[in-house]
Amino acid sequence: MPELPEVETVARGLAKALEGAVIEKALVRRPDLRLPFPKGLASKLKGLKILGIDRRAKYVLMHLSNDLVLLIHLGMSGRVKLGQGAAPLSKHAHFVIQTQDGGYACLEDPRRFGAVDLTSEELLDRHPFLKDIGPEPLDSAFTWHCLHENLARRKGPIKPALMDQKLVAGIGNIYACEALFRAAISPLRPCNSLSAKDCANLVKAVKNVLTEAIASGGSTLRDHVRPDGELGYFQHRFAVYGRQGEPCLHCKGKGNVERIVQAGRSSFYCQRCQR
Repeated sequence: MPELPEVETVARGLAKALEGAVIEKALVRRPDLRLPFPKGLASKLKGLKILGIDRRAKYVLMHLSNDLVLLIHLGMSGRVKLGQGAAPLSKHAHFVIQTQDGGYACLEDPRRFGAVDLTSEELLDRHPFLKDIGPEPLDSAFTWHCLHENLARRKGPIKPALMDQKLVAGIGNIYACEALFRAAISPLRPCNSLSAKDCANLVKAVKNVLTEAIASGGSTLRDHVRPDGELGYFQHRFAVYGRQGEPCLHCKGKGNVERIVQAGRSSFYCQRCQR
């Protein structure tokens, strides 16, 4: 599933291509994805201006005239294609926006785990997708003090907690593994055992790994493609994720990357240098 860097890359690509454009028409080519499309969505979008595009957690937010916001979740296999002229409508192209200047944005989702919804600016923070989501990890509100205070009430392991969207927004399996490695913290460590120093190191690691991944266009493992058609390349910089049995880059051959399963997800780490 696309994580924060991949969704941020998509949002930035859409913003560059579509901000300021007016929607000529929209096509909704099936009744639902993971959830039903809003009733009358195509007619509601016609003629609206795209004022801005940004991201909250793993959701793309398209801010429109009339104080409306289009929310897009890519699910597990969703991707957005941009172009000029008539949009190529494959069988997986379920939602298309065509602009008056001849551009298009096409949401393709082969597995149909994505979602699209429409709300108002006033109700955005209370939308079911967003109302319980924690702070953005790249914002100043995500501090070691905030993390330490929240983890003190948890007894479970840190890795699944770091992926809990109520604790912090947008972090998934890949970047949780990579951040914990950089912070030298085992994914098995109980949350309430992390010291203030541990939390400071972890917050720094999270911010650094996400920033670097965004600069790399995210990670392309299977489905993620940037809106311009280019692949992300942060996967070439993974220190632990997917490297089971390979030498730990920090230990320089003294330890190997191990894989365990936590909460149904693979965790990759070095037992020697992550405590």
